[in-house]
Amino acid sequence: QVELVESGGGLVQAGGSLRLACAASGSWFSIITMGWFRQVPGKQRELVALITTGDIPTYPDSVKGRFTISRDNAKNTLYLQMNTLKPEDTAVYYCKAWPPYNAWGQGTQVTVSS
Repeated sequence: QVELVESGGGLVQAGGSLRLACAASGSWFSIITMGWFRQVPGKQRELVALITTGDIPTYPDSVKGRFTISRDNAKNTLYLQMNTLKPEDTAVYYCKAWPPYNAWGQGTQVTVSS
């Protein structure tokens, strides 16, 4: 069974930082590309960061230089360090396991106040 559980969301002031974590259920974690997405009501879920099995990250321009994705294969855990947060970063953040597992976590709310 593939299970992803996010944690670390919360309320932070603009300019602050948060670190999200995503705990995966098994050793399959190390052989799968993983990523973080976010979604606000009425909009499509958008990619925030992904990391390959070779630890190569990719970011969209909206978060590049502020967010850092990392993984700890020994702990089956994915992280997202978010710095210099902006109100427009407010969203529910989800972690995702790429195919063949193609699984999503339940999401964690991040709210950035101005």
